[in-house]
Amino acid sequence: MERLFKLKQNGTTVGREVIAGLTTFFAMAYIIAVNPGLLSESGMEWGAVFLATIISSIVGTLIMGLVANVPYAQAPGMGLNAFFVYTVCFTLGFTWQQALSMVFICGLINIIVTVTKVRKYIIKAIPRSLQNAIGGGIGIFVAYIGLLNVGIINFDSGVPALATLNQPSFWLFLIGLALTIILLVCKVKGAILIGIIVTALLGIPMGVTATTDTISFTEACQQLPTTFGAIFTSEGLGSLFSDVSKIPLVLITIFSFSLSDTFDTIGTFIGTGRRTGIFSDEDEQAMETTPGFKSKMDKALFADATATSIGAIFGTSNTTTYVESAAGIGAGGRTGLTSVVVALCFAISAFLATFVSAIPFAATAPALVVVGIMMMSAFKEIQWEDFNEAVPAFFAGVFMALCYSISYGIAAGFIFYCITKICKKQAKEIHPILWIATVLFILNFVLLAII
Repeated sequence: MERLFKLKQNGTTVGREVIAGLTTFFAMAYIIAVNPGLLSESGMEWGAVFLATIISSIVGTLIMGLVANVPYAQAPGMGLNAFFVYTVCFTLGFTWQQALSMVFICGLINIIVTVTKVRKYIIKAIPRSLQNAIGGGIGIFVAYIGLLNVGIINFDSGVPALATLNQPSFWLFLIGLALTIILLVCKVKGAILIGIIVTALLGIPMGVTATTDTISFTEACQQLPTTFGAIFTSEGLGSLFSDVSKIPLVLITIFSFSLSDTFDTIGTFIGTGRRTGIFSDEDEQAMETTPGFKSKMDKALFADATATSIGAIFGTSNTTTYVESAAGIGAGGRTGLTSVVVALCFAISAFLATFVSAIPFAATAPALVVVGIMMMSAFKEIQWEDFNEAVPAFFAGVFMALCYSISYGIAAGFIFYCITKICKKQAKEIHPILWIATVLFILNFVLLAII
């Protein structure tokens, strides 16, 4: 175990990694039920997507843990799955087989971009002030996800507002939040995981923690052939480019998939990896001086890139590195053992979906909120009194939560960084890769507006 994961070198223990893995899993376990429910709206079989979600999560997370030795978990991304269903299938009129084919191609593009180390160079081109802003912004985003998941912030009046505290789930969330904060302040080991478990148990008499009806593992296995390998049939890749008039639209859609997937991952790695030392300056130097895929960052980016194509083959939308991994990292996870534990939990969940889905958002949301608080310490490195630095930092740090997208937050930060540098006649200080990324983001916004 020590030899494989280098626990002492990373200042961690087996117990701490196991707790971190369980914390990450429970924070993101909602995807097991949510993703099939969402993708099935496009005509896919619920059971098939259920298994595809679990399989892609296991494979992607194991690669992340065993190859890269970093504590990140992967699963089909929220936001990207909504784009798959509501934009690609419903608005643009593509079949789910064609949409899966586009996701598969997106994965291949990300693999090429990673192998050529373009994604690595993008990370290195981002100024330190923006990296800190992204780190703090990820904290706000993670906390915001927790608040939205439990529904304590609603938009019934057309504007964000605190929900009326008349639901048991709201009170359970507040109890769980207070409990988790108290445990952390008192420096209790495993505080975040204890908070999730105790809150879930308290939810039983309150009627919040309840099992849901799902299909059996056997039934899911029977449905899996409907999506597995569907991209290689005449309805998938075979039909994707058959209509010449639709080829520009296909390319635009693949481009949008790829851009969002790439910068969601970059944002997550920067936001959670730098402050904790998972991706250190030494690791970045190794990326420059060592040929091949030897550094943690290289391997982690490759693991993320391969997961999307693997997921598409089984039958799910883009598989990506989950920002909820921050919950496990906040609990002390520092190595790939955390990821292996998450993968094992996903494997077990295939047989215990009814019980896993019983963990309510009210029990996991407090963990996300407190982890978000921890991550906001990155903001202290930003010179807020310097308006030229504060403007792009604000958009990179706050906008991602407001628009519920890591990649769009990074886009806003890049755009305003370029604007401020141009106005100060310091355009030469902008890295060429940052120019290219900014132009691609603007192009993406324009294309999305057109289609």
